[in-house]
Amino acid sequence: MMKSIYCIGELLIDFVAEAQGNDLSKANTFTKKPGGAPANVACAISKLGGKSKFIGSVGLDPFGTFLLQVLKENNVDVSLAQRCKTFTTLAFVSLAKDGERDFVFSRGADKKLKYDSSAKRNFKGNMVHLGAATALLGGGLEEAYGRYFFDALTQDSFISFDPNYRADLWRDAEETFVKKCMPFIEKSQLCKFSLEEAQLLSGKEDLEACCDFLHDVGTQIITITLGGEGTLLSTKGMRKTIPSIPVSPLDTTGAGDAFIGCLLYQISALDNPSRVLDDFEILTKMIEKANVAGAITTTGFGAIPSLPSYKEVFG
Repeated sequence: MMKSIYCIGELLIDFVAEAQGNDLSKANTFTKKPGGAPANVACAISKLGGKSKFIGSVGLDPFGTFLLQVLKENNVDVSLAQRCKTFTTLAFVSLAKDGERDFVFSRGADKKLKYDSSAKRNFKGNMVHLGAATALLGGGLEEAYGRYFFDALTQDSFISFDPNYRADLWRDAEETFVKKCMPFIEKSQLCKFSLEEAQLLSGKEDLEACCDFLHDVGTQIITITLGGEGTLLSTKGMRKTIPSIPVSPLDTTGAGDAFIGCLLYQISALDNPSRVLDDFEILTKMIEKANVAGAITTTGFGAIPSLPSYKEVFG
């Protein structure tokens, strides 16, 4: 029976400066897109046919209404989502010609999330994905995030963690970010990092050294996404770089979320998700498909609208 995956964190509006280059100061025209890493992951899972549930907060404004409607249209369960009087969180995104991004955030309702104890009983036997782009910046969200993490641990859930590092949010506070991530890396079975995140969190440059350090902290499965080069998969016993497929990227927003969403979807279909902890071959095959999902997502503008279907990934 397919497991439910609870995705916890921010849901926001991406205002994308399409075809404006990567300098936000020169951007004039922005297009509204739904975003937020955990919400992207939830949609990636559901679009593939999985069971995803989103926990986060948006404002009592038209943007909040729009975002929740998008999740519903993508078959994400939003029964645990909250709304508050604070305006919905916004991100302004510029794109370079190669699809790479620059961000400026305007935080709002995401930080107002309140812990809901009713979620705990549903975690048992299911999976919890924690995306940390804004979750470790204080406010109600950080408190609720930590409590949901503890609930997932006590309910023996399969836990996935993605630090979603955004330099604009942690300027001159990188050490704080690293310190706050460590408990999640220690206890999560699966951690997904970008190359920048793996190097920042480990304090190492060499990928082998990054993995050794992060495994020593505690996580059992490490995936490091390397863009067009594929993904480095590392367990405490084996390590391999799994190639991606060639594409011409337009917008890399959401590629990592599509990757981890596809990986979690596949794990959720197992009778026992923890089975992947000891089966490198199964993980390798799963990541081959997850790489495809991530690559396809870069070929369109905006994260959620560009997420692939089951047929596109699995044929």
